[in-house]
Amino acid sequence: MKLAGQVALVTGGSRGLGRAYVLRLAGLGADVVVNDIRLDAWREFGEEITAGSVEEEVRRLGVRALGIEADASDPAQVRAMVDRTLSVFGRLDILICNAGGQLAPVERSFASSIPMEDYRFILDVNLTATVLCCQAAAAPMKEQRSGRIVNVASQAGLRGNLTGGMAAYCVAKAGIVEYTRVLAGELGPFGVRVNCIAPGLILTSRANAQFGRHLPENQERAAAGIPLRRLGTPEDCAKVVEFLVTDLSDYVTGQCIPVCGGMVLSPS
Repeated sequence: MKLAGQVALVTGGSRGLGRAYVLRLAGLGADVVVNDIRLDAWREFGEEITAGSVEEEVRRLGVRALGIEADASDPAQVRAMVDRTLSVFGRLDILICNAGGQLAPVERSFASSIPMEDYRFILDVNLTATVLCCQAAAAPMKEQRSGRIVNVASQAGLRGNLTGGMAAYCVAKAGIVEYTRVLAGELGPFGVRVNCIAPGLILTSRANAQFGRHLPENQERAAAGIPLRRLGTPEDCAKVVEFLVTDLSDYVTGQCIPVCGGMVLSPS
């Protein structure tokens, strides 16, 4: 298997996109550290899993799993999480910075009026969390002279929200894109590759909950504005992550790959 003997850490890994990344990496043979602020976060939106926990799903794929509850925006908790990973597995080869997202009630924030407390909160759970995790992982990866980091941005960080709102989220995700580029230049001489993906409208359990009881009609309306005329799936994103953490992308670093069905091409 492509990633046999390697160790991956996925933040925000207990549901949705994060869980898809976890299972994809485990299926490729990596031992996986599943991080989330709550390891049973899959329950929040009724996501169906195939075992009693995401960690158990990983073990059923024949690899080792470690679950760590930690807040990825807290420096001390992030350091402890990486230290625990190194203590248990002895190395860290892959980091997927997935923790974050739009968080009610501030996800509809407007650029001209968002309170600074809300602005800082969204930046902390998205951009700051990414920076902290990358910093903590950089040291062991530099020492190993190898490593792969994939940060998760958003199409919102590439084109903004043209209908208004989501100001802090757009800023945070745009920051992740640029931080990825800067970090890639810094870590490249150590054999560490750093890239990011920018998902578009992806059908996670949380997205399904947001579409509400008129799910088919709302999905159809949303898909009409996407050049590929469908919403994405977590597996669509996981396939691109696979590309970025395997030897298929050995000469790729500092890039942001939109996984959005062409939404960044659409003017509205």
